[in-house]
Amino acid sequence: MNTLKAEKRSMDVKAKKLRREGFVTGNMFGKEIKESIPVKMQKKDVDQLLKTDNKGSQIMLEIDGQPYDVLIKDIEYNSMSRMVEEIDFQALVSNQKVHSVAEVILLNHDKVVGGVIQENLSEISYKALPAALVDKVKIDVSTMHVGDVIHVKDLDIAKNKDIDLVTNPEAVVVMMNAVHSAAAAGTEETEEE
Repeated sequence: MNTLKAEKRSMDVKAKKLRREGFVTGNMFGKEIKESIPVKMQKKDVDQLLKTDNKGSQIMLEIDGQPYDVLIKDIEYNSMSRMVEEIDFQALVSNQKVHSVAEVILLNHDKVVGGVIQENLSEISYKALPAALVDKVKIDVSTMHVGDVIHVKDLDIAKNKDIDLVTNPEAVVVMMNAVHSAAAAGTEETEEE
């Protein structure tokens, strides 16, 4: 589990000023925390963390030396610069289920032959205890054929007894469609006449 160092943030200093100084702002909240804790983190540390972890990832957030087992609940980006501006964390309680999402990652796109992969879901919503959290669902699409469909219920996350799905198990995650080209459609019509 990755660790991110943070400091408690004084609300006297505006978030914009902190961002100009190289910080990312955020908040940590949770059932056993009376009030949310405003924090600031070094932008370079956040960028490093986001190379491996994302929304739905479980990490250790160290605030002024005090470690907290947290879930990355939300990440806000600046729409113009695509830079991270704010991250919200939920402090986890070991015996309490938490709502989270697992990012869908399609593997071996380059090995797909004879069709086009269509991804319908980019994340799967679920509830689980901290020990059972999953942040990524990987799907190998290299063996898919035209007409193949993968539903949420077909994935390992749906078969895990420690996870309660929130996303509909019948929802289509990914499917393989035939390749349709305008030239081929025109040729078929000519042959039929």
